[in-house]
Amino acid sequence: MHTSPTIRKVFEGVATRPEMYGMFNRHRGDPAMAEGDAAQLFAGEWFELAEREHDYMLEILPPLWMRGDMFAMREFMTASVTSVFLSPLIDGQMRWFHGYCDLSDRASPERMKAAIIERESRPVRAMTREERLEHIWSSTHDYYRGYAGERWPAAVRGRRTVLVYAGRHGTALKLLDELTEAEIAAKLPVQLRHLPEAVAA
Repeated sequence: MHTSPTIRKVFEGVATRPEMYGMFNRHRGDPAMAEGDAAQLFAGEWFELAEREHDYMLEILPPLWMRGDMFAMREFMTASVTSVFLSPLIDGQMRWFHGYCDLSDRASPERMKAAIIERESRPVRAMTREERLEHIWSSTHDYYRGYAGERWPAAVRGRRTVLVYAGRHGTALKLLDELTEAEIAAKLPVQLRHLPEAVAA
């Protein structure tokens, strides 16, 4: 039986081209990449981009396939996971998205599309805690993020870390998923800090 990955938004707003490429590389340095077991890192991730970036990616290489309002990239990120670009109508307006789909599951692109439409059709703009953390990870420069290594307790090694301000003590590395609400707010762009808390689907 095929286990479907969690479909998750990893960036709030419309990504610019540099941000898009940054998100293509957001797992660089993850221990799973070196071990060749990175499919679970990518499959299910998605973010919004502009029409220009969508069309640019369509023109780079002939797509693996095109189906209505989506196409898949011929080059695979890892194993059977590749980029799928979508242009669905949401509330009567065309928008453009990128998602990583595991094509060993033929239904994954349609499931990704349905999840994006459901998420983006909500009447009030809001973010879950997980989406805030993913946005922080996606938008933080490689120099200020990393993975818990040998200096960390064995139980947390390999988990994501980010640099946080530690008051008069300067800065310190902290596990991403252990950031406090205040630390999350400090790391988010001003326009995202006061969005209401969304209920996870």
